Amino acid sequence: MSIQDRLAAGAATWCAPLTCKPLSEDEAAEIAPLFKALADPVRLRLLSLIASHEGGEVCVCDLTVAFDVTPPTISHHLKVLRQAGLIEGDRRGTWVYYRANPEVLAKLAAVIGPAPAVQAGTA
Repeated sequence: MSIQDRLAAGAATWCAPLTCKPLSEDEAAEIAPLFKALADPVRLRLLSLIASHEGGEVCVCDLTVAFDVTPPTISHHLKVLRQAGLIEGDRRGTWVYYRANPEVLAKLAAVIGPAPAVQAGTA
């Protein structure tokens, strides 16, 4: 069952592939760039801030104040997240507003989601 099939089936009808069966070569190739983009603590925090922001999107001007790095460095990290497909952005005047890409986050969740609960006495 592919990651797309697992997503279509819904969380209640499948378990995380790392706990059920190994990822296929194609699945691993599809998911690895996402994890690579998140391997930096600044990018991981940026995605967290964007995904959890009230209203579903946040201005880059509000992101830069949360970090002790320069605005060009934040722009670089946002570019990496955009290229991986984890976030999307729209320019409005001077500023860019970012939002998380829910389909891509769902792919990550399909890989790292919790294993199904093991019932007592069935192990």
